[in-house]
Amino acid sequence: MNGARKVHLVRLAGVIMFVAGAASSASAQSGDAKRGEYLFAAGGCAGCHTDEKNGGQLIAGGRELKTPFGSFFGPNITADPKFGIGSWTDAEFIRALREGRRPDGAHYFPVFPYTSFTWMTDRDMVDLKAFIFSLPKSERPSRPHEIAFPFSLRFLQFGWKALFFREGPFQPDPAKSTQVNRGTYLVEALGHCAECHSPRNILGGIPGSMRFAGDPKAPGGGKVPNITPDRDTGIGKWSDGDIDELLASGMTPDGDSVGGEMGEVVRNSTSKLTPEDRKAMLAYLRQLVPVSHKVRGGS
Repeated sequence: MNGARKVHLVRLAGVIMFVAGAASSASAQSGDAKRGEYLFAAGGCAGCHTDEKNGGQLIAGGRELKTPFGSFFGPNITADPKFGIGSWTDAEFIRALREGRRPDGAHYFPVFPYTSFTWMTDRDMVDLKAFIFSLPKSERPSRPHEIAFPFSLRFLQFGWKALFFREGPFQPDPAKSTQVNRGTYLVEALGHCAECHSPRNILGGIPGSMRFAGDPKAPGGGKVPNITPDRDTGIGKWSDGDIDELLASGMTPDGDSVGGEMGEVVRNSTSKLTPEDRKAMLAYLRQLVPVSHKVRGGS
């Protein structure tokens, strides 16, 4: 091999190694963590995955949610490879949110609101993952759920999904405005508002006709209000300013402040949204079908 050819091959090998390294780096940093930070807030991820009551680390898991089927505990979703989700690929993260499946293929219980997150775009999912992976790791093991038999059998979720789950992603409705479509995405997908603001049937599914109509028997013993535009039992009499103020500060029209879980939602999520996104949420809620369903004591 002559000297010129040898030099050429060495240079070529160097270029190949550089490109391969760059591709690997791009793959490892495929998401935009800055965008993901906003999505993290919009999705309320801190609420279920942080044991705030006991001073737990952000998204290190441990928060209990009591339901008629037993107690569920938010898992550790930090980037720790052993105790969190640090070993997950982008595809596995997307599959969890889109299909409600773990990396090993097992079904998640629908207490994890994949039924709403499924409507997220792939890009938003990957950006969300990038932000989560930028947060401090935790070696706290996820606490096992305490669920009564036979509800503890994960394979039964296949039947539940057949009845109550429709896989995304969200497709904008061309008949509706850009603002309403944005509001749909924020309320239905990211904010997963229907998960708490709707009653459940005996199997834990949401009756379609009662979506957003409030839940008098919410998990944990609380009552969640009707947020359809019904004028007597919902928010139909609230002004645009009333609704925006609640989402921004937690202040209700009568001068009171929301507390409990909704207080957390305001503090960790809706107060961090842009004014434009809060208006989009309002526009979507305004065009819902009013449902008469009085929920006493809802905050």
